[in-house]
Amino acid sequence: MSSIETRANVLEDLRVPVKLKLSALWATLMFLYAYGDIFAYFRPGFIEDVMDGEVFAFEINQVFLLAISIYVAIPAVMVVLVLILKAGISRWVNIVVGLIYASTILLSTIGDDYVYYFFLSFLEAAIALLIVWSAWKWPVTAGSG
Repeated sequence: MSSIETRANVLEDLRVPVKLKLSALWATLMFLYAYGDIFAYFRPGFIEDVMDGEVFAFEINQVFLLAISIYVAIPAVMVVLVLILKAGISRWVNIVVGLIYASTILLSTIGDDYVYYFFLSFLEAAIALLIVWSAWKWPVTAGSG
């Protein structure tokens, strides 16, 4: 085989910038959240509970809805923040927020008995931990002087 033929078979594989990788991971986490919430409506009795003003033993009120909105808004905003914050700040924000979300996701599975929920929670926690790992391993460039 000639060197020309060998080169033709090699796929280009560029290194993905850390900021772009982290942003994509936060977006993926949000998609999994959304589908998990949508699938909950297929659980027997869930819609009736929501109509009665309760979800997962929590009363649906202003405080509950605000708390859930904040909980979902943080990773949604992280999709953009990771791209616009300075690297040093972004690194630590991703580590801290990623650890918090991995923990809360895993804690939310306590007492649940739906396999789909465990599956999505496992994926969400794994993605949150991958966010932490990627931020922790953020490449360092040599400074000037």
